[in-house]
Amino acid sequence: MENKFKLTQAGFEQHQKELEELKGPIREKNLQDLQEARAQGDLSENADYDAARDEQARIEARIKEIENILKNAVIINENSRSKSISVGKQITVKFIKQNVEKKLKLVGPVEANPLSNQISDESPLGKALIGQKKGQIIHYKAETGKEITVEILDVK
Repeated sequence: MENKFKLTQAGFEQHQKELEELKGPIREKNLQDLQEARAQGDLSENADYDAARDEQARIEARIKEIENILKNAVIINENSRSKSISVGKQITVKFIKQNVEKKLKLVGPVEANPLSNQISDESPLGKALIGQKKGQIIHYKAETGKEITVEILDVK
């Protein structure tokens, strides 16, 4: 049985766009690089050719990965009226000890990007947030083993 990948609609569309880029202009540029490297002659010690082949392998692997994700995607309903936290929800939390507020979006692991405040539902914080509601205070262990306390300020 294939794995299912939880994606928001935006995440699904982002993967579709990346796939189009990889299959179109990126693949074409790589093909051009390969042809130019071949034209240099001897392929046995041709660094440009080796680099282009490595890039081709990376591109093809990513295409297969994205096709698998899209084929097995489960689109998350972000418009759920539920007040409890689930994948697709926007959450404002306050890290008590640091007295820092942060807006987060809970997403599936494929879409997670901590730099964009998109956290995975499978991360320690994500697991602790699932099913919780506004006003609750939760405790979780970070991957470093450190105990962290968070107050849920808002759920949308």
